[in-house]
Amino acid sequence: MMKHSIFLLLIGAMLAACGSGAARAKRPVTDAAAARIVEPVEYTYRVRAVYPHATDAYTQGLQFADGLLWEGTGQNGASRITKTDLATGRTTEVARLPRTDFGEGITLLDGNIYQLTWQSNKAYLYDAATGKELGTFRYAGEGWGLTTDGTKLYMTDGSEKIHTIDPATFKRTGRITVTYRGEPMQLLNELEWIDGRIWANVYTTDYVLIIHPETGIVEGIVDFAGLLPESDRTPATDVLNGIAHDTATGRTFVTGKNWPKLFEIEILPK
Repeated sequence: MMKHSIFLLLIGAMLAACGSGAARAKRPVTDAAAARIVEPVEYTYRVRAVYPHATDAYTQGLQFADGLLWEGTGQNGASRITKTDLATGRTTEVARLPRTDFGEGITLLDGNIYQLTWQSNKAYLYDAATGKELGTFRYAGEGWGLTTDGTKLYMTDGSEKIHTIDPATFKRTGRITVTYRGEPMQLLNELEWIDGRIWANVYTTDYVLIIHPETGIVEGIVDFAGLLPESDRTPATDVLNGIAHDTATGRTFVTGKNWPKLFEIEILPK
């Protein structure tokens, strides 16, 4: 019954977003592997630590690398990349997009930062050490989330697809269809690679999916309902979005758009 309820909630969120024009029309599953029905493990969470987070940061991408928390934000005129030392709380701006571009997901690979844009069909490439822009790449469709397994990139566009990307050319080399209990899951947003799996925020919901990167099957679902207390919410507070993992320590962090807090969490089976 619980699994059925979660599925209905996710479908409801997708239909609501479709009404706003944010998501693409539902497409049939064509990948044979994705059609398999697997019961995902359900998780809840425990908060291990809390850190401050800028309330003007419309979080689109989050990654922990080189001992720092890197964040890409959205909104025209406010899209930027920052890096934060969580021990000191010091935040430094690394790069800022032109006012015409709405920033989306980011990821770091081989000393470079990749940043998507929502509807400009363009990804920016920066030197992580200096913030210098190294170039741009063109791509079709919208840009939503971005992550890496250390070799290739994975990108979402708001549909049920995750595209694999060649980091040298930003050309698409393949794609997987993400399915929850055999049904395609749309609104896949910010991504993170954790222990051989892709974690994905489902836009407008409190759910994070744990996805097998080859089959697209959702193997786990984390319910982050109640993570940000009501007392910390204002009219500007937006949805859960942003996952980062520190491979050196095993710490995992989540936050949301314009949230005042960043949470270090541990997931626990329900």
